[in-house]
Amino acid sequence: MSTRLRRTKILATLGPATDRPGMMEKIVKAGVNAVRINFSHGAAEEHMARAETIRACAKEQGREVGVLVDLQGPKIRIARFKEDKIFLEEGDEFALDNNVGTNDGDQRQVGLTYPTLCKDVKADDVLLLNDGAIVLKVTAVVGERVETVVVEGGVLSNNKGINLQGGGLSAPALTEKDKEDIKTAAKINADYMAVSFPRSAADLDEARQLAAEAGLPDVKIVAKVERAETVEKDILDEIILASDLIMVARGDLGVEIGDAKLPAVQKYMIQRCRDLNRAVITATQMMESMIENHIPTRAEVFDVANAVYDGTDAVMLSAETAAGKNPDKVIEAMGRICYEAESERSTQVSTHRINETFDRFDESVAMASMYIANHMNNVKAIVALTESGTTARMMSRISSGKPIFAVSPHLATRRTVTLFRGVYPVAIEYNDMSDDDLKVAIMDTLVARGLVEKGDTILLTRGTDRGQEGGTNMMEMLKVGE
Repeated sequence: MSTRLRRTKILATLGPATDRPGMMEKIVKAGVNAVRINFSHGAAEEHMARAETIRACAKEQGREVGVLVDLQGPKIRIARFKEDKIFLEEGDEFALDNNVGTNDGDQRQVGLTYPTLCKDVKADDVLLLNDGAIVLKVTAVVGERVETVVVEGGVLSNNKGINLQGGGLSAPALTEKDKEDIKTAAKINADYMAVSFPRSAADLDEARQLAAEAGLPDVKIVAKVERAETVEKDILDEIILASDLIMVARGDLGVEIGDAKLPAVQKYMIQRCRDLNRAVITATQMMESMIENHIPTRAEVFDVANAVYDGTDAVMLSAETAAGKNPDKVIEAMGRICYEAESERSTQVSTHRINETFDRFDESVAMASMYIANHMNNVKAIVALTESGTTARMMSRISSGKPIFAVSPHLATRRTVTLFRGVYPVAIEYNDMSDDDLKVAIMDTLVARGLVEKGDTILLTRGTDRGQEGGTNMMEMLKVGE
């Protein structure tokens, strides 16, 4: 086959840096697969304009780029200081108090944007501020005032975030702002919608319902796992099954569970997603140094490569592309690391669910197809005719060096598969074609795009009745050009 494709997908955050003239075109050319629009910053008009621009750039280059909108979620933060910042010494007494004015913080106390903190904590709890840089131990809760002693000090400035070590803050996942932002997501016609700090499946079900009511019934829900309590097996499985994708959101999660536990938790979460037929994104500080620098650190190279070895579907860039000096160069660098990591044999072999049984036709066909593709030397690609992308997603749970081409007439489906590992969207309007004409159209399209060559063997899966979601029940081998 003449073209080797990168299997791990790159999700890049849009922002002021990508607004620079020509940069959207550059990041598409650099190989971005999907973009993230962060609703924590900016106005609805900015978000809609960015989505429109990236889609136009992708169309010009004959690409599909998915759009993920990221809801802000609860803002669990301190308020502001009279002098903008203070310096806390170890042993200082310091209070977080609902009755302190929004701009009246001082050396002894500060207000809150999260009024129920006093109900969520008790003496001896540990609070982590500013991503864990400041550590406070609760000594007492008096009414609406949380009294603490400083364990680890330093500079504390306005509006810094608060985490409870071990988790347990009761803030709802969806705020009033989020509910308004879901209406903007519908105007954008977002492909994915990320829910911040979900506590259970109910939060994700609510987000899905609100999206449907806003006119976005088919949006794929991404659960950002950020709370310590949600990595417990039963709760994690519930969240995975209630969502379409999981994001390993390593920032707040790392603060709550502790950095040392994060690598093992990341590996476990990725494996559970694969076991449960869901896709997974690994996020936060993956190429952080490239906000300023033109090359990544060696530690960042290892971090990205290890996520690929773990089996992540996608790796995410945040400030690196939203605010960095060279968003396109970051994407190119990340792409090179993923590409090299994927050349390791361990990323191309799988015993995924080899000893399990299946209840669904489409799942059985998907698993059988990947087994055959991985064990026949002359199969160059798998082609899945798909209404919703589900068959392609199930196939992508199995590690393989063989590309999976998701052929669909539906634009939404083609954008959905942009975040599935090893899956590539292909547009063919096949509904009115005969079976023979369809096979010819598939082979001609793949040859024209340099994805297969005449004489290659491809494996095709489809449903007897086209247009039926979940209807995949057939598999056949085809020789390209015959």
